[in-house]
Amino acid sequence: MSIINYASREIQFKIVYYGPALCGKTTNLNYIHQRINPLNRGDLVSLATASERTLFFDFLPLNAVVIKGFVTKFQLYTVPGQVIYNATRQLVLRSVDGIVFVADSQWEKMEENVESFKNLSDNLALQNMVLDDVPCVLEYNKRDLPNIAPVNYMEYALNNRKKRSQSFEVISNTGQNVFATLNAVSQVLLHKFSKQSQTPQGALLPVVIPVEPGAPQTQRLPA
Repeated sequence: MSIINYASREIQFKIVYYGPALCGKTTNLNYIHQRINPLNRGDLVSLATASERTLFFDFLPLNAVVIKGFVTKFQLYTVPGQVIYNATRQLVLRSVDGIVFVADSQWEKMEENVESFKNLSDNLALQNMVLDDVPCVLEYNKRDLPNIAPVNYMEYALNNRKKRSQSFEVISNTGQNVFATLNAVSQVLLHKFSKQSQTPQGALLPVVIPVEPGAPQTQRLPA
């Protein structure tokens, strides 16, 4: 649920990067944090567990969208990938506005991807939320590695619901499609918020501008 700060005239939206262990959630946030102007972002905070970290930071987009006189600000979070930290996952998901599900494209990680996606749905249900009602984008990460599943198989395994999500082929350690993914989920949640708040909807600009020079930004749209 968005947070409205009347003192600073800001609306804060929470986006959570979810997925199995070592799928690239931390790499995503590190890349985004490094590429955003320090004047537009907060510090990258790490909450360490025994073997994994939960990361978060907030940022003010370069071309921040104004809704009813309030500037939009985003908070980005990751969840720990290991199942033993499920209570932390549930905590991080509280009041979530948008989700980026990061899947590992390697064949040997398919079972973990599916289990993590089901875990996401289950944890949302504990908060009386339904995945179809939450802006969600799928990120098929590590497309540069050998032995990866074809995209159509990953679509079948993870994006075969009645309401399909946008999905992107990503190489998070080079930045390929990292910002495209962030822009996509931000656009969806902003449109949802504008509709619910009865704000006139114009053509929303991309939320963030900087991308890796020369990196292809190929978007996959749901069928």
